[in-house]
Amino acid sequence: MQIGYARVSTIQQVADLQHDALRNAGCEKIYTDKVSGSVSSRPSLNKVREILRRGDTLVVWRLDRLGRSLKDLIEWMTYLDQEGIALRSLQENIDTSTATGKLVYHVFGAISEFEKGLLKERVMAGLTAARARGRVGGRPQKLSDQKKKLAVRLYEEKQHSIDEICQMMQITKPTLYSYIRHEQKQK
Repeated sequence: MQIGYARVSTIQQVADLQHDALRNAGCEKIYTDKVSGSVSSRPSLNKVREILRRGDTLVVWRLDRLGRSLKDLIEWMTYLDQEGIALRSLQENIDTSTATGKLVYHVFGAISEFEKGLLKERVMAGLTAARARGRVGGRPQKLSDQKKKLAVRLYEEKQHSIDEICQMMQITKPTLYSYIRHEQKQK
């Protein structure tokens, strides 16, 4: 049996293109997740793993629909190989029921991981360049430096509970603990 798996990264995206391609490839069942590829545990993918049997073929539109990291793809390939299940990727024209298909699968997986690394390097270089120009990224600070010190002082004086301090300052517990850790490092 050929079982299709489709994935889109956000709820706003639709998987129609993938569904059409998987149906045209002969998939009898198609499962879809709407979640980032970086999340390895996905409900529909977990369901696919449960129903796949020896002799079945897992069909994906592209390898990056199955996993974003080389590690994930290799783990899937190892699992499928041990269970006697083939993998077909329609866009890359890979069929792991052949030795050549297995080789091509690993090459494409390595290229995908390399591409991900390049993207990360570019992002980091861009952030470094922005910081050099004085731009500060990240989430805006909830409290001014003066209010942060007040929150830490209230904590250290032990006259108010954590919940009371958080309510007074309108911050969460993790934010308060972050301020406390920062102050302790400064000492």
